[in-house]
Amino acid sequence: MGNEPGPPWLKPMLKSNYFFPCPSHSDSNKSECNMYCLDCLGSAFCSYCLIHHQGHSLVQIRRSSYHNVVRINEIQKYIDISCIQPYVINGAKIFFLNERPQTKPGKGVTYTCEICERSLPDSFRFCSLGCKLNGIKRGDPELKFSHKRGAFDGMDSDYEPSTPKKTAYSSGFGCGCGPRSSSISISSGDDNMKSMSPEMPPPLFYRHRRKGIPHRAPF
Repeated sequence: MGNEPGPPWLKPMLKSNYFFPCPSHSDSNKSECNMYCLDCLGSAFCSYCLIHHQGHSLVQIRRSSYHNVVRINEIQKYIDISCIQPYVINGAKIFFLNERPQTKPGKGVTYTCEICERSLPDSFRFCSLGCKLNGIKRGDPELKFSHKRGAFDGMDSDYEPSTPKKTAYSSGFGCGCGPRSSSISISSGDDNMKSMSPEMPPPLFYRHRRKGIPHRAPF
């Protein structure tokens, strides 16, 4: 990666436009451009254009509440994804590509993104890939995007990033990152979205068994 804070495809992927009709297949169904090639570093393209990218490294961009996301099991093969807040949307674990504007923090917020101060449900340092990129640009020596290419090949969507925790400061700046052991509900307004914090099992209720057959009292 040289002196770049991330791989050469990261910034073009984050800045690219998505979900517009493909110029070459505008007459076809489902021709919206939601694919990105990490080798070509061009613009987004539709599924009909995949024939031109055979053997290339590809990711599919999806949407949640009008924000672009990428599945963890697709992006983790190419970059170190530690310190970024993961979410579960429609059963898939995802990251947001860029920061999401927030007019004001939610009530009782404990954790926030170190870059955009977005409220976070867990003790991660960044809310998106773009915010981690900006954190690396700040010169934090503990942050990186690089790892051996293919080191995570074969991992499925059950993979959860394991990173050190950060201290819960109200300003959002901490000494590490990682998930907490308890769950927090999200009030950010994102549809079908929840944090990856493990949920506490429901309490068990035991039914007391009767001892023998009840008898009526004599008159």
